[in-house]
Amino acid sequence: MRKAIRTAKRQFGAEELRRRSQPLTQKLLGNRHVKMAHTVFIYASLPDEVDTAPAISSFLDEGKRVLLPAVIGDGVMELREVCPGKVLQKGALGISEPVGEPFTDFDAIDVAVVPGLSFDARGARLGRGKGYYDRMLPNLRNAWKIGLCFDFQMVPLVPSTEHDVRMDEVIF
Repeated sequence: MRKAIRTAKRQFGAEELRRRSQPLTQKLLGNRHVKMAHTVFIYASLPDEVDTAPAISSFLDEGKRVLLPAVIGDGVMELREVCPGKVLQKGALGISEPVGEPFTDFDAIDVAVVPGLSFDARGARLGRGKGYYDRMLPNLRNAWKIGLCFDFQMVPLVPSTEHDVRMDEVIF
């Protein structure tokens, strides 16, 4: 399944994926859970993912606390707060990350916006295979979990177990 989704993503250029991201950003920003949130955990997008930069900027402009993941080891990430005006650095995987202390007040996170290679209508998620989010998501007990993906990433069924954390909704 991962191979099929990666192949599907390669049919679109960077500009087309950016164009396809715009309505998804609007859906995300208009989401009632997102609107009410004070603290949002979101990802800094890779070139083949829904572009999250506009949403991150909007959250900061609204005065929301924004958290991004930072890779600290093989399969392990921590959350760090984005400080307005501070430059993000490229992390171990080439993904933009904030610098600073880890954020550990997981119960304060209102919304988690989660990437995935694929999702299904039940909220099951297929990640890239390293387990970063599989280890982090169980800590986010109070957060409304939103999967964010392009329409071609939605599939009829993502294989999952009872230990996998499902999304509360998927925006596509």
